[in-house]
Amino acid sequence: MIKDARRLASDRGRDLVEIAPQAKPPVCKIIDYGKFRYEQQKKDKIQKKNQQVSVLKEIRFHPNTDVHDFEFKARHAINFLEEGNKVKATVVFKGREMAYIDQGENLLKRFLEKVKEISKVEVEPKMEGRNMSLIVVPVSKKGKKKQQQTQE
Repeated sequence: MIKDARRLASDRGRDLVEIAPQAKPPVCKIIDYGKFRYEQQKKDKIQKKNQQVSVLKEIRFHPNTDVHDFEFKARHAINFLEEGNKVKATVVFKGREMAYIDQGENLLKRFLEKVKEISKVEVEPKMEGRNMSLIVVPVSKKGKKKQQQTQE
């Protein structure tokens, strides 16, 4: 049976390729293997091209971050979200600042209020050692700025 299939493939100038080896009986196909591999590589390349890479950007605060600094960093976070990136907002506590964890929580709540129209929370605020952080992701999958650039 296998000899017949190999002879058939060689008569046609093609290759005998095993498609499903686990099947009973195994499934084989007579095809041009070089062409098959080329088409597979093309498909893989197209899939890789259409894949959206998610980048995590980090914004760092301290519990006593001033209003202007907060606004400035929040604007940067909004820009990152509009580009389609995830944003990790972190409040870093140094030394005796650990006594002001409630200020850090309030800062992250203000940050969430600032970006709530264009984002949703992926990871709730939590303490990790001396850092309190949360992660927000853009509501829309595609970045608005990237879409605008491709339209122009």
